[in-house]
Amino acid sequence: MGAIPRSRLVRATPLLAALAVAGCALNQPPEREALRADALPSVEVPGAWASKGAEAGAVRDDWLATFADEQLRGLVVEALANNLDLRVAAAGVERAGAYAKQAGSTLYPQVNLLASGSFTGTDSGSAFETAGLFASWELDLWGRVRSQAAAGSAQYEVTAKDAEFARQSIAALVAKSWFLAIEARRQSAVAQDMVAAAESLAALARERQRIGKGDEYDVRLAQASLQGYRDAVLQLQLAERQASRAIETLVGRYPAGALEAATAFPAYPGPVPAGLPSELLERRLDVAAAERRVAAAYYLVGEAQAARLPRISLTASGSSITSDLVFLKNRDNPAWSAGGNLMLPLFAGGALQGQVEVRTAEQKAAVADYGRVGARAFSEVENALSAGFSLGQRVPVLEASVAENERALELAQVRYRVGTVDQRAVQQQLLAASAARSALARATGERLVQRVNLHLALGGSFAPVPQPEKAAAR
Repeated sequence: MGAIPRSRLVRATPLLAALAVAGCALNQPPEREALRADALPSVEVPGAWASKGAEAGAVRDDWLATFADEQLRGLVVEALANNLDLRVAAAGVERAGAYAKQAGSTLYPQVNLLASGSFTGTDSGSAFETAGLFASWELDLWGRVRSQAAAGSAQYEVTAKDAEFARQSIAALVAKSWFLAIEARRQSAVAQDMVAAAESLAALARERQRIGKGDEYDVRLAQASLQGYRDAVLQLQLAERQASRAIETLVGRYPAGALEAATAFPAYPGPVPAGLPSELLERRLDVAAAERRVAAAYYLVGEAQAARLPRISLTASGSSITSDLVFLKNRDNPAWSAGGNLMLPLFAGGALQGQVEVRTAEQKAAVADYGRVGARAFSEVENALSAGFSLGQRVPVLEASVAENERALELAQVRYRVGTVDQRAVQQQLLAASAARSALARATGERLVQRVNLHLALGGSFAPVPQPEKAAAR
């Protein structure tokens, strides 16, 4: 292709640039409401949560502060700084940002400098030098390059939202692991108390045998029960160490099992405003990330479709050559040229159409995945509300059960001392009291865990809410 005269190129450049900017419109992703209708066609979102326990009001942030546990807050801060999964996620965000920058780079002219030189070491000596500046710019008439850049930007948003959701998930996991570690310590304490009670019962059985009010059967029965409780203590101490190691791993420490959990659960926080079901999909970061995946998929379809159309590029170059050996005549030095390139795909064996079909299938998968994530979000909120409400009713019942069983155990022990009941009645009551205390510890810990699940499911952040004066200062 011959060079275009410079004056004509100068006059044509504004028109070509306008064509490049005002090219075909991109394959835009659907609006949020349309996407929801497509992805969740059979889901009718109610005006209020179906499960009991939801409080009216907007979802609030800083849920970590509601537990009023400074040791827990310190562990969360440590995890955010040192957790290895979060470091991987942060690196992924940086990589996605670099990919987005790379994808958008072809929207601008590409300029390269080429220079070379040589020297011949003869008696006379000679040198040959060349330098050139080369530029090219694809006119994005059909939106291929813009679609590629938009897809890269959307994918970066996906990665950033996934990383922030991972931060929230790690904070929630630390909190749940902390409550489970407290529960493990409470369960171990219950078993140790039962060992002490069984030891007293065994001593009483031996004393009754000595004075002739009991027999060897009662002694052996008491000793067997005592060994069972000792075994339970060993198992629960192992569970306590494993819970400690789980937290140490989350916060980036060596899992030595040296972290000691609190001896008591924190006070249960007050009611949680749950917002409206219709607001959930806008608030949840994993849902927002799924929505951006849909956008990226739509842009990639547009890129694949535009790849079947002609590509037009502007080119320009300037070069200068000097030589002691070659006499350059009939040309200016340096020399400039400008022109254009046209590439039209004619036959690729169906590869380009196949790429369109691949991207279209990926688009459908992204929409389906958005529906899956959205449906899961609704389910997680309803499950957390239902579990929290049920546990809120169970805990007072279990507290009453513990009190009744402990009083019954005292009475059974008194009756055994005076000989009105045998040791089997005491053993049964000891088991009942142990089971009641264990159930209470389990329900109390699970209630706190479900509160954390509710906060995470609602999309509330664990971070403190910025104060107005601090926000204004920034």
